[in-house]
Amino acid sequence: MSVNKVNYPWFIKEDIDAFFTLFQNNLANFVIIAVTMLGLGFPASLVFGKVIPGAAVAVIFGNIYYAYMANRLANKEQRTDVTALSYGISTPVMFIFLFGVLVPANAFTGDPELAWRIALAAAFISGLIEVLASFTGKWLQRNIPRAAMLGALAGVALTFIAGEMLFTSFEMPVVGLFVLAVILIGIVGKVALPFRIPASLFAMIIGTGLAFGLGYADISAINEGMSHLGFYPILPSIDVFQGFQYLFGAMIALLAVILPITIYNAVETMNNVEAMKAEGDDYDVRECQAVDGIGTMIGAIFGGMFPTTVYIATVGSKKMGAGRGYSLLNAGVFTIAASFGIIAALSAIIPVAVVAPILVFVGISMVSSAFSNNKEKYYPAVAIAMLPYFANYLMTRFNNPSPEAIADLSAGIVPLGQGAMFTAIILGAITVFIIDHQFHRAAIFSFAGAFLSFIGLMHAPSLEFAAAMDFAIGYAFIGIFFGAYYLKDIRVKAQSKEKADAKAA
Repeated sequence: MSVNKVNYPWFIKEDIDAFFTLFQNNLANFVIIAVTMLGLGFPASLVFGKVIPGAAVAVIFGNIYYAYMANRLANKEQRTDVTALSYGISTPVMFIFLFGVLVPANAFTGDPELAWRIALAAAFISGLIEVLASFTGKWLQRNIPRAAMLGALAGVALTFIAGEMLFTSFEMPVVGLFVLAVILIGIVGKVALPFRIPASLFAMIIGTGLAFGLGYADISAINEGMSHLGFYPILPSIDVFQGFQYLFGAMIALLAVILPITIYNAVETMNNVEAMKAEGDDYDVRECQAVDGIGTMIGAIFGGMFPTTVYIATVGSKKMGAGRGYSLLNAGVFTIAASFGIIAALSAIIPVAVVAPILVFVGISMVSSAFSNNKEKYYPAVAIAMLPYFANYLMTRFNNPSPEAIADLSAGIVPLGQGAMFTAIILGAITVFIIDHQFHRAAIFSFAGAFLSFIGLMHAPSLEFAAAMDFAIGYAFIGIFFGAYYLKDIRVKAQSKEKADAKAA
């Protein structure tokens, strides 16, 4: 029997705000990539001619595919309020590839272009690993409690998105406060702005004007931005394959970085897809992980060296009432922006403090969603799953420049922050199962924590056997503790059954 197609619109008004949120999220990452690589000595011709267009190809592919998935889901469930998944470069993984892959490769080779090729090969392998990992996605989604997954995401959202971006907003107090007020009144308060201009667009225009008008931004930034305009053709190349001989040769140690961060990326996608399921849009997590991996590999073939993921901002887009149009518009805009140097120009002209308050909204949306989409009894699990990312934030922001300050504050900060996503999920899941008195499952996750600690995916700086033995022993010990409670429950239930049977007889 055929299913009638619903009239799922290509574009609606609510897509405008969602587009600006997604575009700015992606733009912020592209700006960081460009500024960092130029600062590390990579030539502008490579950054704007290869890296930015290649990364844009990955974004374009994913935006189009996720719009297709939204249309398919809308027709399957016969409704028009489906929101396409937000997609782009994974911010935490981006930093790892910049400083954990590209910088070591450049230091070893002394050749920026060769280092870039090695990073391309690393990105391609990362994408391939995520495609293979997608076969386990549905099983993980069924067996990891929602409170643990959403709590882990809320930790990322509160620290690296809402918190970090609020700090950035206040670097330009007048501009940051005004843009934040516009976002709160327009999106949170749902109050119409002058001429019914979407809140994000209104905030960007007025905020940028204020930044230059009040002297926060220098007028020379406009000239610098305009100088980057030009035609940058988006073309595939064999550079990624030339990098394999070094990646699997002298730079083989990079695989110890690539494997755990790719697993993290797959888990991040799983968590964000689960967050959308909680909001009513049930996408196939396996397909999403495969799409992210394929998008990463395609981007690497075109010169982009950064893994992609389903964004945490998806929930914010859902709350805005967006459909699929914002995803398609983002794909179209990035095609033009990457081809003609517009990304480079905008990154020089628009102050980050103008973009930041919009991402503050995304972060607080995710935190509120983590609690509202779980029963009240699971709130402690959500909260404990958030905590490892406070340690991760302190570790990544302060440990390198001032390790003694972190050590003086607490010796537990760095190990708690290492592998924070895994730690958050393990602690959150254990708490859920304790609340439900499913002690055998609490024990299973405890032993999983012991294993992950033993191989270095948690509480350790790198992959190796016996990487974090104290933590491995600790998790194994509490696993035995929970197992004892499980056996006690079995014995009590057996005794109750015997008494009931005897009474019946």
